[in-house]
Amino acid sequence: MKNIKAIIFDAYGTLFDVNSAAEKCKNKIGDKWEPFANFWRITQLEYTWLRSLMGRHKNFWQITEDSLDKSMKVFKIESSLKSELLNLYKVLSPFKEVQETLKILKEKNYKLAILSNGTPSLINELVKSNNLENFFDDIFSIESVGIYKPSSQVYDLPIKKYNIKKNEVAFLSSNTWDVSGGGNYGFEAIWVNRNSNIFDKLDYKPKIEIKDLSGLLNEF
Repeated sequence: MKNIKAIIFDAYGTLFDVNSAAEKCKNKIGDKWEPFANFWRITQLEYTWLRSLMGRHKNFWQITEDSLDKSMKVFKIESSLKSELLNLYKVLSPFKEVQETLKILKEKNYKLAILSNGTPSLINELVKSNNLENFFDDIFSIESVGIYKPSSQVYDLPIKKYNIKKNEVAFLSSNTWDVSGGGNYGFEAIWVNRNSNIFDKLDYKPKIEIKDLSGLLNEF
């Protein structure tokens, strides 16, 4: 990690808890809130990959709504909850260690940024609602290239902006496919394995695996 000049974070699942919207409605959804939340997330990701392959782009907010529609039908959740769930998705909660970790890294003068599937307005709202706006130098959104991760066009964004080499970027994600995407691209990709998952076999194995972002402080 000695050559690292920029530390780039995925947003959803890495900085922000994608299940927190459904969790805040668990009294209304009932015991199925967690499998429902997981299904919503998986469907959302599948739609990003399928639309990229088909060349039929929709922005992340539209995909989030489309995948919610399907998920609510599958789990037979009342349609009256849709607006509430969507509004809560705009203000997802960060994981507990995020703010303190970013504070320490910022003090070490690393360039910090987010690289996300989310639209600029979505990510900006998440960052501001959780008082994280002073930590990031940039927020990169796939909307500027019109295709989703793990396209190399997305990973190109910080390289072009900062005019640095690929191996001078430490890229963090909790999503194994995203770690593989960034790693195969040439980033020093780090897996934030929050749930003790098994890593995918996609021609890349991260050198560093951490349980949460606080583990990053042992590397820098």
